[in-house]
Amino acid sequence: MQTQVQPADPSELSTITDVIAALRAEGLQPKHESKNWGDWIHLRGSTTVISIESLRGLTGSATIELGEDEDDGPAILRAFHQLGWVGMDDEGEFSLA
Repeated sequence: MQTQVQPADPSELSTITDVIAALRAEGLQPKHESKNWGDWIHLRGSTTVISIESLRGLTGSATIELGEDEDDGPAILRAFHQLGWVGMDDEGEFSLA
């Protein structure tokens, strides 16, 4: 399952460091990996991956791809909610709380 997330206020972007800290605060063990084609966050012991769009260290959107049978989805959404982010789908914004 994929979930798109972004800041509720587009002028208040987060740094990758902010995202990593928020995930750690939820008890997850994230590892940031930067490649030529984008930034990724992997969670230790999980097949879940978070793809983050980053420009000059600031990020304004991410795609969370939950691994099959993974249960870390609620903690990931809480982390992004604490950063002031919301989910996005075909119907518009939705709360991550």
